Parts: sequence; C-alpha cells; structure tokens
Amino acid sequence: MNTWDWVAYLGLDRDGWGVALLQGAIVTLEISFGAFVSGIVLGMLGAGAKLSGVRVLVAIAQAYTTLCRAVPELLLILLLFYAGTDAVNLVMIAIGIGPVNVNGFATAVVVLGVVQGAYAAEIIRGAILAIPYGQIEAARAFGSSPRLVFQRVVLPAMAPYALAGLSNLWLILIKESALISVVGYTELLSTAKQAASSTREYLHYYLIVAAIYFAITKLSNLLFRRIERRFGRWMPNS
Repeated sequence: MNTWDWVAYLGLDRDGWGVALLQGAIVTLEISFGAFVSGIVLGMLGAGAKLSGVRVLVAIAQAYTTLCRAVPELLLILLLFYAGTDAVNLVMIAIGIGPVNVNGFATAVVVLGVVQGAYAAEIIRGAILAIPYGQIEAARAFGSSPRLVFQRVVLPAMAPYALAGLSNLWLILIKESALISVVGYTELLSTAKQAASSTREYLHYYLIVAAIYFAITKLSNLLFRRIERRFGRWMPNS
C-alpha cells in the first residue's frame, strides 16, 4: 500500500483534498529545510563577522541582526519578497536580459533563510563564546591554520551549545513557513484554507493540519534529541 492509499484508508482524502494536504506538508518541509540550511550559513557568517573585531563587519552584522529581529517576520517577508524581486528584475534589465519570473520556491527559501539567519547568528555567536578559549589557543600553539582551528576545534566544540537553540529555531521555522502564503506560494496551511473554504468543513481540515504540524514537531524533537545525545558525549562531566 503506497502513501496515497494510506491517505484514503485513514479517511483523510475526503472530497479529494487528502493528497493535496500531504503534498502541502511536503512543500512545508522542503521550504523549512532549505531556509534552515540557508539561515545556518547566514548565521555562521553573521557570527563570524561579529566576532572578527573588524568594525565595518561588526557594524554590518549588528545592523542585519537588529533589523531582522526588530521588524515583524510577516513585514520582512513582504519587504524582502517584493523588494528582492524588483532588484533582480532591475539587474536583469540593466544587463539587457529583461524582466524574469522569480521562482516562488527559491524566493520562499531565501526570504525565510534571511529572516532566520539573524537569530541563528546570535545562537552561533553565543555557542562560540561558550567554548573555553584555552582550546583555541592550544590549537594555534600547534601551528594550525585558522581554517583547521575552526574545522577541528571550534565547530565540534560549539555544536553541543548551539543545538538546543537551533532545534528551537527549526520548530519556529516550521510554523513560520505558513507566512509565505501571503506572497502567493502554497504550502500546508494555505492548502488547508482552500480545502476548508471549498467544503465548508473548517474544523475537520484545521484539526488535520494541527495534527500534521504536531507530528512533524514530535518527530523533529526525537531527531534533535538523538543528535544532542551524540554530541553530548564530548561534553565534560560537571
């Protein structure tokens, strides 16, 4: 029995919306995962800039994190989506290509990634500061390059401190992915709204969506707990 058969068997395919809801859940996970990875990359860059000691980089990173944390996520998504689309088209017109249609999925990932990157930067910065500085000094004393120090010392040592915050960021991102529907991209919650409006069975479809979000959250918690236990083996016993 394949996935779609299970949807029908469990009674979730009422009025033909069960498969659409499952597809919406997959889209939500795809957007969230892409934005999560993008946010971590931006967070690493932001944390590195803040800890670099270079005034220009510190100022840019501080402005980025302050702006993204001060402005509501919904407003940021609208600003980044429309301003980013206009900026891309202006560049394309300037180089003679002309206006282009910006991919909705890529836009959703980038927009949410930029927003979450500001929070990830503070999580990663705090995790790096929690590392006993003697470990970094010891690696430098052995003549390790900055790249090797980061790869062999900083990254493994900061992971246990950062995982709890990053797991919370992932769970928040799962819920905030629903905001992307305001720019016309369909995911789980917007699919449920369409199903409820079409069938007038609001309670039925919203309860199903709530159960799907709960299942994703539960499975995510189990996964992060396993990862935390694995990295926790390297933590000193208090």
